Amino acid sequence: MLPLTWATLTAGLIIGTLFAMSSHHWLLAWVGLEMTTLSVTPLIYKSHHPRALEAAIKYFLTQACASILILFTSMMAAWDTGHWEILSQMHEPTTLMMLLALSMKLGVAPTHFWFPEVLQGTTIPTALLLTTWQKIAPISLLCLMHNSLSTKALLLLGMLSGLLGGIMGLNQTQTRKILAFSSIAHMGWLILALTISPNLTLMTMMIYLLMTAAIFLTLIATSTKTVTDLGLSWSNLPATHTLTMLAFLSLAGLPPFSGFLPKWMILEEMIMLNRKTAATIMILTSLPSLYFYLRLAYLSTMVLPPTPETTKKSWRQNPKISWSLSKLLIIALLLLPLMPHIIAAFKAT
Repeated sequence: MLPLTWATLTAGLIIGTLFAMSSHHWLLAWVGLEMTTLSVTPLIYKSHHPRALEAAIKYFLTQACASILILFTSMMAAWDTGHWEILSQMHEPTTLMMLLALSMKLGVAPTHFWFPEVLQGTTIPTALLLTTWQKIAPISLLCLMHNSLSTKALLLLGMLSGLLGGIMGLNQTQTRKILAFSSIAHMGWLILALTISPNLTLMTMMIYLLMTAAIFLTLIATSTKTVTDLGLSWSNLPATHTLTMLAFLSLAGLPPFSGFLPKWMILEEMIMLNRKTAATIMILTSLPSLYFYLRLAYLSTMVLPPTPETTKKSWRQNPKISWSLSKLLIIALLLLPLMPHIIAAFKAT
């Protein structure tokens, strides 16, 4: 890809996201979402592989359907209320349609089927973009309209995403698909946080972005695509590989890692709001995710796969890992000591 083309697509992606986040008008937010879609689609097809072409078509068609639904729903809201403000109260059918459209943008169940296939068909850097940056604008729009959203619908979507994201990731061997289903499960927690407070949603989103970015950047640095590659890369980068496995456990929500903090706060607030059934279901849906993360850790650190022929990677090779990646991994793991300050800031707002 030419540098000018790369710069244009990156600028369109950043401007579109900022445009959608900062707008209070549905038409302008729709324009921002379209800019991000048109910028990401060529990046998915960057490798010119048939699977990449299939992934790009799937992504474009899904996002186009979601954009059409957003535009149609915003027109219905403008017809009912007389204006296009995002913060305005909508009727319940209109709100449910908008929630469905933004859920399709996020890859939330039951509109999640495109997400694992697109991630599997593209490169790891583009998969990082889809699982992190592309989540920001739809989550921002949901936070803006959280007063209009149905709590029952949000609880249903959150529990369904947590359940399907955990169960469907059990039999996967490709790291991109595992992280895709992990993203679906985490989107369920984000949707549940939205029923409590936008500030809690923002905190959960920031920790999710940190953990996911750290894992994807490590996979890029080690050229890891499958569970077998994880085991083979142990001999080259044992320290970084250990931190990556701990980051996987942080994504699973195990204490004392950073991923435990948002789940703990969400469950605490749900119990205080007398939503004990939903909290119990979310705890149970976290168990399948914990299982496949523990399976990854076991297979990659305790069991080396059989190698009937000489491995392609040199056992004495010492590739350099940047300090920024090491710092990001440490931050993604060890935010829990800052928990009192984070909780105090959350309670203050």
